[in-house]
Amino acid sequence: MHGPVSAAWLLVALCAATGAYCLLRMRSGVEEQRRSAGGEALMGFGMAAMAVPAAVFTPPGWAWPLYAAVFGAAALRALWAARSGPHHLHHVVGTAAMVYMSLVMAASPASSAAHHHPHIGAGVPLVTGALLLYFTGYVLRSGARLVPATATAGGTRAVRWGDRPELARACRLSMGIGMVAMLLTM
Repeated sequence: MHGPVSAAWLLVALCAATGAYCLLRMRSGVEEQRRSAGGEALMGFGMAAMAVPAAVFTPPGWAWPLYAAVFGAAALRALWAARSGPHHLHHVVGTAAMVYMSLVMAASPASSAAHHHPHIGAGVPLVTGALLLYFTGYVLRSGARLVPATATAGGTRAVRWGDRPELARACRLSMGIGMVAMLLTM
């Protein structure tokens, strides 16, 4: 993605840390937690790879269609999982956004090795705007859900790191923030 190098590295760090925590969540004893954590780890590491500044590493031309194919397959898997509950639809939107950004980068003249200048304004403005609205709303809603509620009595059971719902929400929130930042630089 294009933008200031320091902001890009912060986004790389945020997304990589999120992906790493999602890998930890894959060790959960809850089947649904493991399934969603795998998709979220893929998103976190994929976003980290896409956010590496072009001045440091410019992916070869074949990398963007490969990203689109990987996230297209992830979108189909998320769509299949959405049959069991509507909460999987967010994963469909997220993976579809990754496909969209990959295709935009593949078509962008800034993605070739001969051009290292920012190409702001790439993509379809209506699609980019709709995705920005969705992820901004998602970030605001997720952030509000992280506000602590009153503590319940007797809830002192030890919880494993991979099973902590507040950390899973924070993980999703950070990926939403990262998605907004990536869409803003398009």
